[in-house]
Formats: sequence, structure tokens, C-alpha cells
Amino acid sequence: MTGNLATTNLLLGIMAAVSVLEALLVIGIGIAAVIVYRRVMELLAGLETRQVAPAMARVNAILDDVKGVTTKVREETERVDQAIRSTMDRVDDTADRVRSNVRAKTGRIVGFIRGARVAIESLLRTPHQPHESQT
Repeated sequence: MTGNLATTNLLLGIMAAVSVLEALLVIGIGIAAVIVYRRVMELLAGLETRQVAPAMARVNAILDDVKGVTTKVREETERVDQAIRSTMDRVDDTADRVRSNVRAKTGRIVGFIRGARVAIESLLRTPHQPHESQT
């Protein structure tokens, strides 16, 4: 039995050594992962400060410009719309005044022409035929 225990002890020692090596390997992989994580985070922070922050500042400036232009266009559109409405109202008023002035000034002439036409028609009409005599 002594031989069997020696072999068993040897195998247990080998397994223990392999377990220790595995534990060291797992700890080493964990430390390497933490180091890689820190480096990646530093790289991302550097990229953000060098690339993303200036780009966001430019984008925000562009958006502010677009907002200003949009506001200006809206104000100008309202101003032009008001000018067009005002002009249309003045044109309507002018047309109404011209129409009433033309009617007032031509009303007598039109009446005279109509009267002359009626007079000419009545002169050109044949006299009425005498009614048939009653027998």
C-alpha cells in the first residue's frame, strides 16, 4: 500500500501545482484585463477631448447660426406678408374709388346716350297700325 500512496501523493502534488498555476494565470489575466480597460478608457477620454468636444462645439455653433437664420427668415416672411396685405388693401381701395368715380362721371353720359337711343328708336318705329274697325 505504500507504493500506491506515493503515486497518489505525487498525483495530488501535481494537481495542486497545476491548480496554483491556473490561479496565477487567472489572476494575471484579470490584471491584464484591468490594465487594458484603463488604457482603452484613457484613449477614449483623449479622443473625446481632442476630437469630439471640438466637433460638438462646431455643431453647436452651426445650430445656433441655423436658429438665428430661421428666426430672421421668419421675421422677414412676416414683414413681407404684412407688406403684401397692406398693398392688396390699398389696391382694393383704389379700385373701389376709381370704379365709383368712373360711375359718377359717366352716369350722366350713359343716361343721355340711353335717352337718345330710346328717342331714335321711337322715331324709327313705324306708326301703329290703326286698329281694325269694328263692324
